[in-house]
Amino acid sequence: MSAAATAPRLRARLAACQAEGRAALVVYLTAGDPRGSLDETVAIVRAAADAGADVIELGVPFSDPSADGAAIQAAMERALAAGAGLHHALAAVAAVRASGCEVPVVLFGYYNPPFVLGVETFADRAAAAGVDAVLTVDLPIDELDELRLPLAARGVGVIPLVAPTSTAERIARVRAVDPPFVYYISLTGVTGASLASAHVSKERVDAIRAAAGAPVAVGFGIKTAVDAAEVGKLADGVVVGSAIVARIGAAPAGGAASAVATFVAELRAALGPT
Repeated sequence: MSAAATAPRLRARLAACQAEGRAALVVYLTAGDPRGSLDETVAIVRAAADAGADVIELGVPFSDPSADGAAIQAAMERALAAGAGLHHALAAVAAVRASGCEVPVVLFGYYNPPFVLGVETFADRAAAAGVDAVLTVDLPIDELDELRLPLAARGVGVIPLVAPTSTAERIARVRAVDPPFVYYISLTGVTGASLASAHVSKERVDAIRAAAGAPVAVGFGIKTAVDAAEVGKLADGVVVGSAIVARIGAAPAGGAASAVATFVAELRAALGPT
């Protein structure tokens, strides 16, 4: 299967957002956070989708999340302590699909868990669960084919990362992957920093979109509805992660889904017509 045939549900959702004249809202959640309950993970994903999330990035709990800041590290620690990991994340996606929810899901994480499982087995299980695409933080474009090709053969896409330090030549290499979208990390460092320190401009986003030939979602530093509205004027997608998982961590027992729904609704309203 060609790359162009991958992730049709995700591509369709992004195209629908574009047709509505707004940025897509991409919401990051950690699978198994806060208590390792599969039912609770499904409830939180569904709450985010029902409140207006266009895409869910579902984080795979990992013991060394080197690209993540304190909030997401804490979420992963909670999930790992409760016994969650790659198998939980895949089971959660399958359960979300079984519940009738068709929100596009990007499985987000580090390469070690798929590598240990075996990339062919991982690709089989991701496709069977209903994963639309995979974003692997520590697998650069030079090495992406070892995961991309098995996934593409099963209709699952990959999401490349682009940073403020990425050169034009490196960004241009993304075009051959034909991703559903590109994730632009708006600052160097780890997740959870403020938007004030980010490198976001119309010129930069336009240049990445043109070079990569794909929509551009911007993440890192988006903490409020005001931040989301500001970035949404420039990008095709707005990614919010740390601010959401912090609310999950602070929610009372049984209250995580409600806390997520309230915040996601605020973010979605900030991005334009509903």
